Amino acid sequence: MLGFVCFMCPGMFNALNGLGGGGQIDPTTSANSNSTLYATFAVFSFFGGSINNKIGARWTLFIGTMGYALNTGSYLAYNIHPDAGGFVIAAGAICGICAGLLWTAQGSLMLAYPTEMQKGQFIGIFWAIFNMGAVIGDAVSFGQNYHSSAGSVNNGTYIAFLVLNVIGVTIPLFMANPNKMIRSDGTRVTKVRHPSWKTEIIGLWVALRTDPFIILLFPMFFASNWFYTWQFNDYNGALFNIRTRSLNSFVYYLAQIFGSVAIGLLLDRQRLTRRFRAYAGWAILLVFVFVVHIWAYFYQKDYTRADLANGLPLIDFSDSKYPSRIWLYIFCGLLDAMWQTTVYWLMGAMSNDPAKLAYFTGFYKALQSAGAAGIWRGDGVKLPYMNIFISTWVLLVAGLFFALPMIQMRVKEHTDIADETM
Repeated sequence: MLGFVCFMCPGMFNALNGLGGGGQIDPTTSANSNSTLYATFAVFSFFGGSINNKIGARWTLFIGTMGYALNTGSYLAYNIHPDAGGFVIAAGAICGICAGLLWTAQGSLMLAYPTEMQKGQFIGIFWAIFNMGAVIGDAVSFGQNYHSSAGSVNNGTYIAFLVLNVIGVTIPLFMANPNKMIRSDGTRVTKVRHPSWKTEIIGLWVALRTDPFIILLFPMFFASNWFYTWQFNDYNGALFNIRTRSLNSFVYYLAQIFGSVAIGLLLDRQRLTRRFRAYAGWAILLVFVFVVHIWAYFYQKDYTRADLANGLPLIDFSDSKYPSRIWLYIFCGLLDAMWQTTVYWLMGAMSNDPAKLAYFTGFYKALQSAGAAGIWRGDGVKLPYMNIFISTWVLLVAGLFFALPMIQMRVKEHTDIADETM
């Protein structure tokens, strides 16, 4: 059910975002909306764990889903009224607040429900269902716009996405409270405590002070949404027509399903030691980062923003040069899913306590969103494509090397009982 909440809401958001520019001709408004969204997301993620522990996961998820419906509605309004750009940006800000709540609740539940041996599997299953939302959403967009010669999606696409968002808003109302959940090995999920608001805010600092190795994951957190700007706006949105953008996004999120399940199975493989699995996951990510970005460089060096402004011909899926470019996008999707799944798994290796994990995922989403806010704004002010591309590559490599000491010092064969609580 948690997966389907994200299937209907963030999944549809990803489907729109994956089209480049939210499916619009001019991606500037979408880029500025995303910048505002991730800025508020970054701030409210720091307090998401506090709010989640105060009002409970069900209500945190319920409130969090509402912003996604508003965000989709704003794109529909903008398609009807081209002067409604301010509404799109405001809706993005509200969606960011809601996203900070939704993803913190999601992270703490996803990491708390499985046993230690199931964490990679549960993360992979969640990620597969979540990304299926974007797959279905982009399939709808592809069907709606198959015969379109316009540069943006039609109103029917936005309406279909909005209906799915509203369904997603209702799902948390039917979910069980975490304190009623029993794991598959018979143990109960640790009950989330509800201290005062002051204590909860101090808890953010306590989580950081009692487990300072989480700081070494901060660069991985920061880089984890940075690459979307180049992939969605500056590659998919820049080079392809609308029906091909829909197809590309469909394939991208389909690849994510395979990527998340594959890396999840590796990270949970009991025949290998836990530390070996951590290092193996790290090595796979490093290889994929270099393969994807060396490959992408040979395309990126051949076009600029000026070329697009001068009418660079857009690529259709029937063109001869399309297959190599869609294969690059498939590898981008695999890298994204494996990166996010590995980050969650590393946090899950540090503790099994839902309250502590809520703070960790709060840090994760806050830093992730701070990075995304900056780079989406950079795209909004039209930084050169090559600058955005190189910054993406550098940040991913830096994130991996900063994480190495944390893996060495903090990933053990079993999580110590001292790591279960704050």
